[in-house]
Amino acid sequence: MSTTATRLRLGTTDGADVEIAPSHLVVAGYTGRDQEAVRHHIDELAAIGVPEPDTIPAFYPLDVDRLTTASDIEVSGDETSGEVEPVLIRANGTYYLTVGSDHTDREMETVGIQLSKAACPKPIASTLVELGDPPALVDWDAVVVRSWVDGDLYQEGTLASMLPITQVLAEWDQIGGSSDVALVLFGGTRPLIDGTFRYGRDWRMQLQVPGHDPIELTYSVSVRSN
Repeated sequence: MSTTATRLRLGTTDGADVEIAPSHLVVAGYTGRDQEAVRHHIDELAAIGVPEPDTIPAFYPLDVDRLTTASDIEVSGDETSGEVEPVLIRANGTYYLTVGSDHTDREMETVGIQLSKAACPKPIASTLVELGDPPALVDWDAVVVRSWVDGDLYQEGTLASMLPITQVLAEWDQIGGSSDVALVLFGGTRPLIDGTFRYGRDWRMQLQVPGHDPIELTYSVSVRSN
């Protein structure tokens, strides 16, 4: 899945304007470093009807028009929720890191994970950290992500338990077949604090890279009236 005329006007933490025209959007899943724990989680989901992935990490290509920096999104179902994720962008001859939300239709997950992800917009922050080319990641294990739903802390922790997003990118490039495309890659998420999905209205995501101010993303969700 790939190309539409989506253009994103963003800015770096240093104040530089950035315009990106991504041709590919990919959401990665099951990116934990502990492969035994990943396998256990897949088995848990399979027991409630969620299909197993074809690969680990799993990759879900989506239309790029799912990307948005809007502060309001519309969804079709009542059981949707966000998840904080590091997002790597490859464009303009360089790499950028920001934060996004893999907002997903949970009711649809038992039908197909690809469908459940494609059913919802994918919000990302409008601020980026430029990493250069090749991407010079800061101390990945020290990067902290957090999310809140309706003001309640929902996820929190470092990315030390997850594969570095550059490694996830390398695995995708092997499968996807090209390292030359303008790509937005969601790098997976941390467990929920209480293990229970929440279907709230107001979402806040944060990615804190050492040496930089935290990158914030906030958005509100409404259910489309049919």
